[in-house]
Formats: sequence, C-alpha cells, structure tokens
Amino acid sequence: ALTVARAITVGGPAGTKFGSNGELSACFRARLGFRGETSRRTPISATPLSTATLDPMDKRIAIIDYGAGNTRSVEKALTHAGGHATITADPDAIASADGVVLPGVGAAADTMSNLESRGLIQPIHDYIAAGKPFLGVCMGLQALLDWSEEGGGVDCLGIVPGVVSQFPKDAGCKVPHMGWNTVHWLHEEHPITRGIPQDSYFYFVHSYYPSLDDQSYALGMTEYAGVSFPSVIAYENFAATQFHPEKSGTHGLRIYANFVDWVKAGTLDAAAARSRATALA
Repeated sequence: ALTVARAITVGGPAGTKFGSNGELSACFRARLGFRGETSRRTPISATPLSTATLDPMDKRIAIIDYGAGNTRSVEKALTHAGGHATITADPDAIASADGVVLPGVGAAADTMSNLESRGLIQPIHDYIAAGKPFLGVCMGLQALLDWSEEGGGVDCLGIVPGVVSQFPKDAGCKVPHMGWNTVHWLHEEHPITRGIPQDSYFYFVHSYYPSLDDQSYALGMTEYAGVSFPSVIAYENFAATQFHPEKSGTHGLRIYANFVDWVKAGTLDAAAARSRATALA
C-alpha cells in the first residue's frame, strides 16, 4: 500500500490556505513576514500582469549561486529556452531580477549553511513576497519547506509548510531514487505545466522527499518506494520541481521554456506587489 504524504490543512476550509472571507491565512502570511493588511487570493491563471513599461526581451533571470553544482547546466537550459539568465550571489541582483531560479544538488545542511553564509535567506523571502516568478529545482524545492531530517535535521526556509523525509529502505526499491519517473498533474492551468502531457517522464536524483502539511501546494505527484510525494509544488508566483528539468529531455526543457514565458509575461500587478513589499517585517 502506498504511504501518502501527510495532509494537514492550515487555516480556512479543508485543503486551502485561506479563511472563509478569501483572505490569505495569518499562518501563511507569517511565513513571509507579512503583518497588517492581508492579501486576497487570486488563481495564478487569472492574476493580472503588468508589462506595459517593459520590453519582454529585457527580462532578466537570476540563478542563485550558493555553491550548488548544477548552476551552469541550468543556465544553459534557460538560455536554450530563450531566457536571459545569469548566475549570481548578489542580493541586489536577485532583488532586481524579473525571475529567479534556486537550483541545487547535495545535502540540505550544506544548502542552508551556504545560503546563510552568503546572506541569501532574507533576499529569497523578500523576492517571493514581491510577487515575481520564482522556480526551485531539486534541493531548491526541499529548501522551501520547514525542516529536513537529512544529516540529523536542519531548519529550511519555512516558506512552504512541511518536512523532508528519507525514502524507506525496506520497500524493495533502491535509494536514492535515481532515473526516470512520471509526474501526475493535479492541476493543469499553472504556467509551468503548459504543453506538458499528463504522466510525462522526468529525471530524478534524490534520497529524500517532500511531505506537505497543506496539500493545496501540490501541483504534481510521483510515486516511489511505496510513497506518493509532491514532485512539483506551486503557489501564486512560485513553483518548484523535485526532478531536474535540465536532465529531463524535451519535457524538462519545456518546464524552463514555460518559466521563461512566465517571466516575460510579467509579475503580479504593481499594486499587489507594493502591498506585499510594504507588509514585510
């Protein structure tokens, strides 16, 4: 029997992050430092875009450099997809970018230590709160959660409610989970999924998997070692994949092409972005 990742709802009706009046829950707002006035929920597919003053070809994507080994391959994939991507550890360059990618390979403790030593944790929080497109890849997904049990346990960014656990080693499957596996979309209206068929194959390399407290963050699911886990998560302006798009052939490149298109399309409307920025601690 499959072990389904735990689903404990946070605030509002079951399966949502919102109260009955449609306001973003205090729990979720607190994760990004929100205080005071709350934001209203708007489905990502219906979010107003602001592009009038920007040439789409001028949109810049920052790939966060914290010592992860796959930054160059991510840069090449984004460039191939038509994006203007640069690798940077400069908080100002990250803040001014039109899109940000947090890549990653390796251990959770090393990832969080490197992000902290380079002063990148708060810039990541601020960037996501500003409402601009953000994409996490592999460890870049796991780092968004609250905590990882890898290496005895480490606190992560705390943006998405949940934990990272190791695959069971007694389920008859090799650990790490390495190779091709399918992703079953729970929703198909998100910009990142456009043009990618249901149950498409992507390339995975990981020993630990994300488990969400709130399953409404899950965009795509994958099964391995008796566990059904969210291999793609998304909420408003951010998305993340447990697999490596840059190693996943045509469908993986389509993920990056979709992200480039999302960045070129624009951000949340200026009023919403200002409201989020001014509400930060």
